[in-house]
Amino acid sequence: MPEIGSKLRALRARRELGLRELAARSGVSPSAISLIERDRLSPSVDTLSAVLSALGSTMSAFFDDLVSEVPYSPFYKADELAEIGRSDRVSHRLVGMNHPNRRLLLLHERYAPRAATEATLSHAAEEAGIVTRGAVEVTVNGKSRVLHEGDAYYFDSRSAHSFRNVSSGESEIISAVTPPTY
Repeated sequence: MPEIGSKLRALRARRELGLRELAARSGVSPSAISLIERDRLSPSVDTLSAVLSALGSTMSAFFDDLVSEVPYSPFYKADELAEIGRSDRVSHRLVGMNHPNRRLLLLHERYAPRAATEATLSHAAEEAGIVTRGAVEVTVNGKSRVLHEGDAYYFDSRSAHSFRNVSSGESEIISAVTPPTY
């Protein structure tokens, strides 16, 4: 993960927000934000997204300069997928990080045994995915269903949603979000 702390701190300063105010708006503790800003804590996708949303930004806008430094290619080897999650719990590997004017977010998601998204998510997009391994409980607007290999979902991402691996082994999902929220 690139060093994002100084960039996040600069964005917070431009918005003239203190740590406590940003924490209240984002739901992320002031100490966690401080650690992130000092590059002592690598935030999960959910945490960084919440902080950026509270700052009036998005993941794609925040990482725009990173994307422009990488040459474009229509093909990606497995080790070239950008990790934007936490590889030890909930891994989100992004396909096409360097694609110009990207209008689709395609993710290879891996969930460690019993891992779950950190919080209930909600963002302005549509989301779909197929479970390719294991079993994942998907909850949308309080309704849950366990999806197994080959099962799929599609919903309006403005609906509160979360994901939890209910398998004793690793579970995987291939998902798409449009427009991209990071």
